[in-house]
Amino acid sequence: MATFISVPLKKSSEVDLVKPLSKFVTSTYPASEDQGEYLRAVEELNKLRKSALGRPLDKHESSLEILLRYYDQLCAVEPKFPFSENQLCLTFTWKDAFDKGSLFGGSVKLALASLGYEKTCVLFNVAALASQIASEQNLDNDEGLKTSAKYYQLASGAFGHIKDTVLSALNREPTMDISPETVGTLSLIMLAQAQEVFFLKATSDKMKDAVIAKLANQAADFYGDAFKQCQYKDNLPKEVLPVLAAKHCIMQANAELHQSILAKQKKRFGEEIARLQHAAELVKTVASRYDEYVSVKDLTDKINRCLTAAKKDNDFIYHDRVPEVKDLEHIGKAALVKPTAITPPLSQKFSDLFEKMVPMAVQQSMSIYSQRKAETVNRLVGTMREATNLCNGVLASLNLPAALEDLSGDSIPQSIAEKARNVVQHGGLQSIEQLIKDLPELLTRNREILDEEKIQLSSPKNDYYLRF
Repeated sequence: MATFISVPLKKSSEVDLVKPLSKFVTSTYPASEDQGEYLRAVEELNKLRKSALGRPLDKHESSLEILLRYYDQLCAVEPKFPFSENQLCLTFTWKDAFDKGSLFGGSVKLALASLGYEKTCVLFNVAALASQIASEQNLDNDEGLKTSAKYYQLASGAFGHIKDTVLSALNREPTMDISPETVGTLSLIMLAQAQEVFFLKATSDKMKDAVIAKLANQAADFYGDAFKQCQYKDNLPKEVLPVLAAKHCIMQANAELHQSILAKQKKRFGEEIARLQHAAELVKTVASRYDEYVSVKDLTDKINRCLTAAKKDNDFIYHDRVPEVKDLEHIGKAALVKPTAITPPLSQKFSDLFEKMVPMAVQQSMSIYSQRKAETVNRLVGTMREATNLCNGVLASLNLPAALEDLSGDSIPQSIAEKARNVVQHGGLQSIEQLIKDLPELLTRNREILDEEKIQLSSPKNDYYLRF
């Protein structure tokens, strides 16, 4: 029964990362102390890609770790280099994982100058290798069951992440293997297989039949959904569809088997027989249609033994009525699995090769800041110069600072001394005091003159002359 679906890896063409990335580093950081470190990091990145994609990978966790490290490094390096067709152009070529090619046409492949495309394809290989590692586990021991469930959930999460991001990452139609429809189906298949592993774990641990029945029924539901999505896809391997159909029936049969045990414990012997009969029909369908892909001999024998014993006991002792399958109470469901969230870094050993490099967005922000700062300083300096020129004009009109006396030092300024001598020559302080004393008399005389002029101006004779 333990036939699990695994996904083949995509194959990539070789890409030289060293030349274009080194050129960018030398032009962007010409006099930087970190330039040598960045150039060494570029070499390491190129070696990491070759290790992850340039050779066949073993179905082992160490190989998966290399893929995870390369994916994490791509996520870390993306904001630090201007990857685009117009700036740093790197073309990545990948083949369709499910396309075997033809005698004349070769396999389907797609080449794009997009780091998002490279990330998507690497993540696809992460999911594919995780599915292969999970399928290789020994499910007869507890450690193998835990490892298998872990990697099926990782594969499901990775395929689901591609489904949500592939179209925005590529901005064009992808190959069929990474299309949202295909990876969505693969994600559901991996989740169903993880649920089945939990069912096997519960069976191995001899948990309660009610719990095992719910786990099996949930797995059957997952397989049923995957089968529906897979029906109209001709790009997946031919064995996927029959295996999904068989697993759907098998997990339903297991759910009915364990629910029949629960019915027997509750002394519902008719229900026990009805469920066992339904389970027997399900495994019979699998044996007749999908025997090439999945063997159900052991499960069939177990169900038939239980059914024979239940019928015998009911015929001779209980005589309980056997209900129709459609009248049976629906078996509950219990989902113990969920897709692993893809949040870099995925590798526990990841260290950013370009940790010191400032992201492009930050560099652009700094450049914009420097430009705006220079514009602001120039504007303020211009305003200051205009104000200085205006101030100098006003001072010049006031004969300043030339009109100001230098009062520094202990001696009297020369101009003041000359003015003092001039005052002395004209009589000195006594002359000034005499002038001040004469002011009232002069004021009186000026008023008398003004009054006489007013009288003369106001006489009739003057009015006659003023008319003409």
